[in-house]
Amino acid sequence: MAQVQTETRPMTEEGDHLQIQAIDHLHFYVGNAKQAMYWWWKGFGFKPVAYSGLETGNRQSASYVLESGKIRFVVSAPYGPSHEIAGHHMTHGDGVKTIAIQVKDVEEAWKATTSRGGQSAWAPREEKDEFGVYRTSAIHTYGEVLHVFVDRSGYKGPFAPGYKPLEGYEAQSTGLAAIDHIVGNVQLGKMDYWVNFYHRVMGFRQLQHFDDQDISTEYSALMSKVMENGNGRIKFPINEPAEGKKKSQIEEYLDYYLTPGVQHIAIATGDIIETMTQLKANGIEFLRVPDAYYDLLPERVGDIVKEPLDKINELGILVDRDDEGYLLQVFSRPVQDRPTSFVEVIQRHGSRGFGKGNFKALFEALELEQGRRGNLDN
Repeated sequence: MAQVQTETRPMTEEGDHLQIQAIDHLHFYVGNAKQAMYWWWKGFGFKPVAYSGLETGNRQSASYVLESGKIRFVVSAPYGPSHEIAGHHMTHGDGVKTIAIQVKDVEEAWKATTSRGGQSAWAPREEKDEFGVYRTSAIHTYGEVLHVFVDRSGYKGPFAPGYKPLEGYEAQSTGLAAIDHIVGNVQLGKMDYWVNFYHRVMGFRQLQHFDDQDISTEYSALMSKVMENGNGRIKFPINEPAEGKKKSQIEEYLDYYLTPGVQHIAIATGDIIETMTQLKANGIEFLRVPDAYYDLLPERVGDIVKEPLDKINELGILVDRDDEGYLLQVFSRPVQDRPTSFVEVIQRHGSRGFGKGNFKALFEALELEQGRRGNLDN
């Protein structure tokens, strides 16, 4: 693993040398791309827009591109056991391989990050077809996750060379509009290493810090630091387990994913009541905190919340407030058989936080799930 160079810039300042524009896409390596596509399409309301596979001349893997609002997901599965996707899936199950980031210049992004200690995955390269030129470069981050820098300013195709547009896939939108943040789980003692990586290599600053007193129950705990890029569009919290009487959710994740990786993707909506109503009707399963949480909610958050509290209770939505406003959030059950990655749905009303007031209730709900799986005891 490359050693991250040191510098004197405070953790609360950003370098912004990448000039990041947005998250371009998340690329999932899965066991069956067609089934994964169907799940995001029919369950979450993403529209399938592009495809790569045997019919397009791709003899190695099948890939589907799906979009909802500003979000773009790619799901890929191998045709044979020797492909790298097959090895990734055997180790991790379904999981995020690539967090792709839009930048103005992929060569400058690659030079800036590798000169600061980032490990190159591939040097700047171009792919061309009749739609133009698609430019990328990439570096390694925690576990087997890559950050791919993307410049699609010279490309007008459906996604990238090798993909064709998909016709006839109508989607019923659930209102999922944008990626709010992406959370990574790392081993005990490695959180600060990766916090420093994002600070020094990527030019991020530390936005918030939660210790084992903030995120704990009687039995388990974790620690988390939130890294944010210069324009505030990209937020990457990094979690590590903390010592506890029993096994934390982070340890369970690492036991089943086998390496660090993306724990959850927080997706923003403008109307969480409507979004959650549709997602539940579509069969998506979510965690449920004890009903006592809702008995105490009016006293804890006051009358700031505009949404009806009875609907919040009915849909299992969590609420937190801070000096800037409030947020509403809810967490899905794992998206695959292994108890690893999941999805958060979030709506912000001014708050820039991450639901600190919900940590204890959420952790207790997660521990109930771990107990049912027989994974809570060390």
